[in-house]
Amino acid sequence: MAIEWERIKQPGFDRIVEALVHRMYNASASVEAVNGRGGDAGIDIKVTSGSRMRIFQLKYYPDGFPAGSFKGRRHSIKESFTRAMAHNPWEWVLVVPCTLTPAEREFVASLATGQGVRVRVWDRAMLDGLMATHADLEASFTRDQLYDAAKVFGQERAMLMGGLPDVRARVAGLGWQVDGLDDHWTVDFARQGETVVQTLRGKHPRAHEISPVELTLTGNGPWDPELTTAVRRSLGFGVPEEVVLPSEAVKSLTVDGPEWLSGEHRDIEVRWRPVVAIPPGERGVDVVFLDGEQVTASYPGTLGHLGAGSIGRSVHVELPGGHLELLVPREAGAPASMRFTFSLERLEPAAALRLLRMRQRIMTGGAFQVRTSTGTVGGGELPAESGSAHQEVAELCRYVEDLDVVQRHCEQYFPLPAELTPVDRIALRMARLLVDGHCVISPFLPRLSLTLSGEDSPGLRALLSGEQQAMQCSTEEFAITLAGRCLRLGPALVFHPRVATEQEDGQRALAALDAGRGDGCKVTVRPMEGERFRMLLQNAAASAEQVPVPLGLPDFPEPR
Repeated sequence: MAIEWERIKQPGFDRIVEALVHRMYNASASVEAVNGRGGDAGIDIKVTSGSRMRIFQLKYYPDGFPAGSFKGRRHSIKESFTRAMAHNPWEWVLVVPCTLTPAEREFVASLATGQGVRVRVWDRAMLDGLMATHADLEASFTRDQLYDAAKVFGQERAMLMGGLPDVRARVAGLGWQVDGLDDHWTVDFARQGETVVQTLRGKHPRAHEISPVELTLTGNGPWDPELTTAVRRSLGFGVPEEVVLPSEAVKSLTVDGPEWLSGEHRDIEVRWRPVVAIPPGERGVDVVFLDGEQVTASYPGTLGHLGAGSIGRSVHVELPGGHLELLVPREAGAPASMRFTFSLERLEPAAALRLLRMRQRIMTGGAFQVRTSTGTVGGGELPAESGSAHQEVAELCRYVEDLDVVQRHCEQYFPLPAELTPVDRIALRMARLLVDGHCVISPFLPRLSLTLSGEDSPGLRALLSGEQQAMQCSTEEFAITLAGRCLRLGPALVFHPRVATEQEDGQRALAALDAGRGDGCKVTVRPMEGERFRMLLQNAAASAEQVPVPLGLPDFPEPR
């Protein structure tokens, strides 16, 4: 419905033109509408783009400005133009809601004589064309005209004159009408910008059986491998992932079903997602690994989905920190495939270990099943994986296992640290071995600093004289720091069968003993031949004669 320019009066005219200028120039320029109550200085609307300025002058003359009886209008136009020239505009635009005669157009063009400015006119024809281009603006400004007509026919709600409540009522009413088209199917709909989204929905669980709907999709191929894989997973196995076919990948979509629904559709984007299906009461599952009939390992999980498609079935199992997806073909003898993904982030060691050991089972290969309380829902034979991944997972298992043992010993429980330095890893490995009752060589103890008590003895004098001696001392508490936490392991023994003092320290200490001033004297003691001191938790063994065990860390040389 076109705007009736002769009926809208000056304020309505100004609002429409201001909105139109904003719509046309906002993206690339600064638009300013001037309130003329204090004098508009020849400017109704100013558009500034860089160094260029456009000035729009709005004159509500529905019947034009001919010479003679309307010469006052021409004087007003000329006066506005003169005031505008004081701003040195690049372009001056006269906006009027009428169709200009040749004489009126010639009058406007004459204003530019000797001024160095471009002069244009937006008349009725120009305004109608611009409003048609920006149809939403035209619709918003013609609502009052339509409302007057709507009241005559009792259709105020159809014009949404009540605002959002009317929008809700109209949408709900349209939904009821759509629901009445069929006993078994309906269509949910939504508007997203210029796109209308239609979603076919069954009114009851057996809609597809009582009133089948067949969709025939003809693609524009070939599709890229990722899209092909997504379609195969969704349609072939019922995996509950949304698949999006862009319009360029779709030649046509043909719907065969109820008459109101059937037809061929082109130039459309197609989206679908299989419904997530879980049988009632079948949430708990076990993922079991088999050697013949014997269960070698079993991991509890939660059934997330059971799907089916043209090729086979899909089973999804949720695990703490992980997700298992199983695709089982219907064809006898065809291998099943398993995809296992997990994250150790924010997991405590015990939960992380379960995921890692399950990963090791999968890499080793062999038979497996997903079992519920009522039977097996999927399974197959996994191929053995080769490569360095086995060693990487094994090392990660050892680290998490070490942390689990130390946490339980110290009764401090926390998730896996986000980062672990090489020094932290060595300290953790030492702590694990100490907790297990082993003797370890500490790479962090190449020497000890001792403070003498002043007591004298032949053994002490032999040590200070440079002779090799066996040495053992104890600490009330041995602890490591990991992830900002102090993990206390308990009292420890530090010892070595062959130690000696540095020569200068020994001579100085002997002199202090001879003078009776040995109390408080400090000496440094080192194991012989560049070795390190050994450690043992006091409650782990009765003596310090145990043989040290290796740390066994890859890429780290064993300390001596």
